[in-house]
Amino acid sequence: MKINWGTGIVIAFALFMSFILYFVFRVQSDSKYDNELVTEDYYKKEIKVQSDIQNTINANELKVKVVIINANEGISISFPKNFDFNKIKGKVSLYRPSNQKLDFEIPISLSSPDLLIPKNNLVGGLWDISVEWNYEGKTYLNKEEIYFQ
Repeated sequence: MKINWGTGIVIAFALFMSFILYFVFRVQSDSKYDNELVTEDYYKKEIKVQSDIQNTINANELKVKVVIINANEGISISFPKNFDFNKIKGKVSLYRPSNQKLDFEIPISLSSPDLLIPKNNLVGGLWDISVEWNYEGKTYLNKEEIYFQ
C-alpha cells in the first residue's frame, strides 16, 4: 500500500492530537496534579477587595506601623506600642502559595504588644501573611511576604 502526502499529514495530525489528548486526560484524572483555585472561596474574597483596600490605607496612615519579621523563634508580629494591646482583636492568616493544605489562621489574643507564631507551626518556604485587626472600631490590614527557613 502506497501512502501519499495528504494521507501522511492526516495520520501525523491524528497521532499528534491523540498524544496531546492522552496527556490532558492523564493530568485531569491524576490526583497528584492538584487543579484548584488559589484559595477555597476565591470569589467570596474577591467581593471584599474594596474594604481590604480601605483597611490597608488605614494601616498605612498609622504613625507607628505593625512590624512583621522572621525571627529565630518563628514569625514575630509587633503591634504599635501606643495602642492598648488588650483592645486589639482580629486574625492572622498564613497562606502558602505552593500548597493550600498548609494554610491556616490564628486569632489575635495578646498578652503583650507582640505576637509570635512558633516555627514548629511553619514549614520552610514562602508565606503570605495577612494581619487583619481591629482597634476601637477601626479595622486595619497589613500584608507581608516572608520566606521562612
